[in-house]
Amino acid sequence: MDWDKLRIFYMVAKAGSFTHAGNSLNLSQSAVSRHISSFEEELGLSLFHRHARGLVLTEPGEMLYEASQDIFSRMMAIESHLSDSRDSLSGPLTVTIAEFFGTSWLAHLLGEFHSKYPEIRTTVLMDDRILNLGLREADVAIRLYKPEQQDLIQRHIVTMTFAVCASRAYLERCGTPKNFADLAKHTLIAYPSQAVVPYSNPNWLIDQLALPADSAANVLAMNSLSAIAQAIYSGAGIGVLPHYMIEREGNLVNLSLGVPPPSVEVYFVYSEDRLNSRRIGVFRDFLVEKVSATPF
Repeated sequence: MDWDKLRIFYMVAKAGSFTHAGNSLNLSQSAVSRHISSFEEELGLSLFHRHARGLVLTEPGEMLYEASQDIFSRMMAIESHLSDSRDSLSGPLTVTIAEFFGTSWLAHLLGEFHSKYPEIRTTVLMDDRILNLGLREADVAIRLYKPEQQDLIQRHIVTMTFAVCASRAYLERCGTPKNFADLAKHTLIAYPSQAVVPYSNPNWLIDQLALPADSAANVLAMNSLSAIAQAIYSGAGIGVLPHYMIEREGNLVNLSLGVPPPSVEVYFVYSEDRLNSRRIGVFRDFLVEKVSATPF
């Protein structure tokens, strides 16, 4: 079997299109397509159903993709072990973090980290989904819950606190709620009920008021806390944001209504077989230093 073609097949199956895979492989869409056609001819099997909207794996393609996932995750693990064993700062570091937290906090720190450690090639995947560290989908995760897996090293780095807030412009236009029950008379901003969420119960506010996210007339639903923050900043309504985001935006008013939202614990997480990685170690220490300077 041609291993280079297997690698290209793996990237295409993972990306779901020739174009997206080509972008990752630095190959043209036509070159990727030719490689896949040649691979299918070599195997005597069709690996993809081609559709106008993308690619769908055939049954043999599914089998090969599952096998190739295991192969390439093992190869990446070996590469990481070799790099870690050299006790070197030089090399890649992939970090996964919730989209809003990466956008509103971590992104502001990356320039400083790169200046201090230019030999570390840092990639940040901002995704509310949980990526698998064991399969090397990322080297490090900054998670907004306590992981339960036994093979993960976890360090609690900060407690993130929240508040109900609104812009001054909104309160001038619609009035300031005097108690928690008054919130039901206002426009509230929350998550759609079926959305992937970055932490447990981001719809705490409307749950407390027994309002349905998808059908209440006074609820605006958005599946991104970054978008919710922008909507609150612009005066669209009332919502729940972390204190550090409220403090950074001088136009917001913290509505202290006697019922504080629950806090969220933040953990720095990586696989126990990466214990000796200097890249992970210096990134962890850098973040621990920075959380102490943020009003969480």
